[in-house]
Amino acid sequence: MARRPRPEGPQHLLELVRSTVPPIHPAGRPFISTGLAVASAGALCQAATGRNFRWLRRGGLLAAGACAGFFRHPPRVPPTRPGAVVAPADGVICAIDSVAPPAELSMGEVPWLRISIFLSLLDVHVQRVPVSGEVIAVQHRPGRFGSADRPEASAANERTSVRIRTPGGAQGTEGSEVSEVIVVQIAGLLARRIVCDAHAGDKLVIGDTYGLIRFGSRLDTYLPEGSRVLVTPGQRAVGAETVLAELP
Repeated sequence: MARRPRPEGPQHLLELVRSTVPPIHPAGRPFISTGLAVASAGALCQAATGRNFRWLRRGGLLAAGACAGFFRHPPRVPPTRPGAVVAPADGVICAIDSVAPPAELSMGEVPWLRISIFLSLLDVHVQRVPVSGEVIAVQHRPGRFGSADRPEASAANERTSVRIRTPGGAQGTEGSEVSEVIVVQIAGLLARRIVCDAHAGDKLVIGDTYGLIRFGSRLDTYLPEGSRVLVTPGQRAVGAETVLAELP
């Protein structure tokens, strides 16, 4: 009679926890630490004075837990098929239209295909690289902090634009045409900080994390003419895994 495989003890349980609970983006650690510090201060004050500081402990723990959820950084597996452009973030496809690229990139007024994703407070807020390629330019433009789900947010709100040069419909194959994709981080009503770790000259890999926007935002992806859109407005996108379009 065959024996059941025996569990591997604490190490096995630790691996199960790691595979279930997503890691935290480094940008969230100061916020989580602040919440835990407030909770610790409440416990110390209660021990020193005998007064009830339960509200302070609970508030600190609640804030730390909320920040841990907001800054979660789950692993993702991007597709490998040539020409795929993946969603740069989790959220809802809020618009698909054709507009000129951000003016700060100095790419003229010719319209590009644009797919916009709105991120709510409950979505994962790390940003993923939509295509493999080389960063040609990174430009930050100050602006307003209006609601990111409105159409005017793309033009009026604070943003950071990343221009990526990538092989076209047959990525990485000999003789393939070169295309460019633009991904724009847009601050929202509660967002006050755009984090972008990409710099001109960097070689990026599709699906890798390159930035983060704190507390509500929007991501615009600009695609060259001839790209085939594979999503529709109202559809939910999963960063690094949902294919937005195929390059020409």
